[in-house]
Amino acid sequence: MGALCSYVKTDSYGEYIFDWEWARAYHQYGHAYYPKLVAAVPFTPATGPKLLVRRDVDDGTSDRVRRALLDAAEDMGTDYGVSSSHALFVPGEELGEFSARGYTVRHSLQFHWHNRGYETFSDYLGALSGKRRRQVSRERRQLGGEGLEILHLTGDELLPEHAALMHRLYLSTLDGKWGVPYLNGAFFDEVFSTMRDRTMLALARDRASRPVAAALFFLKGSSLFGRYWGTREQRRNLHFELCYYQGIDFAIKRGFTLFEAGAQGEHKLARGFLPTLTYSAHKIRDPAFRRAIGEYIESEKEMLAGVMEEYASHDPYKG
Repeated sequence: MGALCSYVKTDSYGEYIFDWEWARAYHQYGHAYYPKLVAAVPFTPATGPKLLVRRDVDDGTSDRVRRALLDAAEDMGTDYGVSSSHALFVPGEELGEFSARGYTVRHSLQFHWHNRGYETFSDYLGALSGKRRRQVSRERRQLGGEGLEILHLTGDELLPEHAALMHRLYLSTLDGKWGVPYLNGAFFDEVFSTMRDRTMLALARDRASRPVAAALFFLKGSSLFGRYWGTREQRRNLHFELCYYQGIDFAIKRGFTLFEAGAQGEHKLARGFLPTLTYSAHKIRDPAFRRAIGEYIESEKEMLAGVMEEYASHDPYKG
């Protein structure tokens, strides 16, 4: 009737909600921060439900199922001796459930693109302020001289060789950049074979039709999610083109209303992605650390509110 997918973790890699300093503080005072219990989709900084309930369940029963899930998570945390429980990228409508169980809500910042009824990419460009419109046009024009062909591949157009290509490009982009290659070839094989209708590959090829770079996107409802990219060669503005502008173009053509291009990235603001708060929920078991981390979270919220105000004064769209 319901599910809450959780992981007992001994590190904080692949979460995008950063608590390394909390772990360091625990260690400094001779306490163990790990293991901890985390409800999240691994390596995916996208907001989505954590308290999963069958759609045909009535409201009263649904509430009981959610309470039972959180009860079970609490018991599981006790069984494993965790220092804390965390739910990452929680939708706003679930925050009350977690708050009622003693979780502290933390704010984080992402940049999301919203479709304002555009019918073409030119409509989106026309909505930008003059400075930002010229910047986007210049970046695309500079890349245009490279002679690249860019394809949007989805559904049956995605073949096993595309999965292998994306894996190689993913590894080549991480190589030498201190990145951790979380994903193996089996991941890309699985996605391209079982999720091809919810996957889009933006593929850039040179004049000889050789792959140069690619960006991987996922589709859900009326939303597009940019996840991974990789390149064999450094081409000016190629990252912006594949990861942002091709995503925007695809979203407009499909009539999607939202495009999430990943975590962080202040540079996205100039390209029409607006600052958006995301939420996580944290329950620290030790009373002293709970107070200290709670105070930190509240001060962080105030800081982010100021940052949001500052970004509002640099809105990339026309007034």
